[in-house]
Amino acid sequence: MADKKYESLKIENIVASGAIAESIDLVEFSSKVKGCELNKKRFPGAVYRIADPKIAALIFSSGKVVLTGIRNPKALADGLAIIIKSLKEAGIKPLKEPKVAITNMVCSYDLGRYINLNKVVVTLNVENIEYEPEQFPGLVYRVKDPRIVVLIFSSGKIILTGGKNLEDIRKGLGILEQKLESVL
Repeated sequence: MADKKYESLKIENIVASGAIAESIDLVEFSSKVKGCELNKKRFPGAVYRIADPKIAALIFSSGKVVLTGIRNPKALADGLAIIIKSLKEAGIKPLKEPKVAITNMVCSYDLGRYINLNKVVVTLNVENIEYEPEQFPGLVYRVKDPRIVVLIFSSGKIILTGGKNLEDIRKGLGILEQKLESVL
């Protein structure tokens, strides 16, 4: 069930990483798998682009993988299944149980109102806030627990990153809203 309070919260990107095989012959893998390219001069891994779900996987000879562009946990599972199937079809033995986990989630949220960022800085006066409008138009607020970095823009738009699950993101958003109550 979606939380009504945070209905404008949207996952923009999920990054996951881990191990999928003991080792991978990237030349062999990239030559046998459609959508996989290898250019060792530019990057030490193979880039495997999956169309549905739309995911980019960085695959390394060590058997490690980094997946990005994921929009939800189901897409992660589906994308991982496609990669494992491709490994098998290319004659590469995957791990019995791949150890891939979400390492970062990027979400957007709209508070639905204008925020005076100068007032936020002056009122909150906390060490975990950075705001230099000449450098970047958003205020950076670092939540300590859970470890979430929040970019706040005067439009009321917010970007949250660093969470490993939606629960962390929602908790960080709740802490932020609590802090902002005294300002808004």
